[in-house]
Amino acid sequence: MERFYSNGKLLLTGEYLVLDGALSLAIPTKYGQSLNIEPIEASKLIWKSLDEKENVWFEDEFLIDEITSSLAPRNDISDRLVQILNVAKKLNPDFLNTKNGFKITTKLDFPRQWGLGTSSTLINNIAQWANVDAYLLLEKSFGGSGYDIACAQYSNPITYKLLNNLDKISRDIRNNKKRSIVEIDFNPSFKAHLYFVYLNQKQNSRDGIAQYKNNTSDLSESILAISTITQNIISCKTLDQFILLIEKHENIVSKIIYQNPVKELLFSDFNGGIKSLGAWGGDFVLVASKDNPTDYFKKKGYQTVISFQEMIL
Repeated sequence: MERFYSNGKLLLTGEYLVLDGALSLAIPTKYGQSLNIEPIEASKLIWKSLDEKENVWFEDEFLIDEITSSLAPRNDISDRLVQILNVAKKLNPDFLNTKNGFKITTKLDFPRQWGLGTSSTLINNIAQWANVDAYLLLEKSFGGSGYDIACAQYSNPITYKLLNNLDKISRDIRNNKKRSIVEIDFNPSFKAHLYFVYLNQKQNSRDGIAQYKNNTSDLSESILAISTITQNIISCKTLDQFILLIEKHENIVSKIIYQNPVKELLFSDFNGGIKSLGAWGGDFVLVASKDNPTDYFKKKGYQTVISFQEMIL
């Protein structure tokens, strides 16, 4: 039996603008997803996906030959899975080139709706199994910047930047020339005052990206501003300074995507800073507060409040 594991992800800075080269801060989470592979005699894949409570949330069977053929549509999850496997086989023709099949079991450490990387952890695990480039597998299946794949592979916070032809590549970068990934020591002295709050709804990042790409204005100044904020957040020494930085970040992104910041929309009376993470409108927000904000959010109906240290790998 083979087993692969990938970390979940959170993008602390650079949402949307990471797609256009903004320097972004991303962190792998203690929550992730495993992929267990057991050979069987039948030439098929028996797939089962378990949630954090060991409940089956998806299962299906595919003949090995079906992976490379045009299957009649089944459901969104099956179709997406076959798409990923198909791309993996195109990238490595030796993948699934066998007479026997496999019993596959995936297991999440977190509720699917949290948005910590159900898809990215799956793609990275399949890439390991198929022995293909996970970034290329993502690019040819789901798309996106790839920061979530980096989080799946790294065990420390990272800065992530997509490179263009004008960017110079430093010697300590481990990946290919399309991206700069640098492990950093992000351990703020005020980390005990940072929390992650789930907004009770899953946000589809592909929809958010599509909306962002509709913006045709020149983003060069915004990219530079967000990159500077990222650097300042990494070196930030005080909670008050950190709150000012995340509020500035929210205002920049707000003007680009024509959405009001989440604090303004939902938590205008909150004494502290609140920042959206990833696609705006769902998943987790980052909260910076001198006092423990758990009671405040629970009274408003947001029951999932996780401390920085509980979340970060």
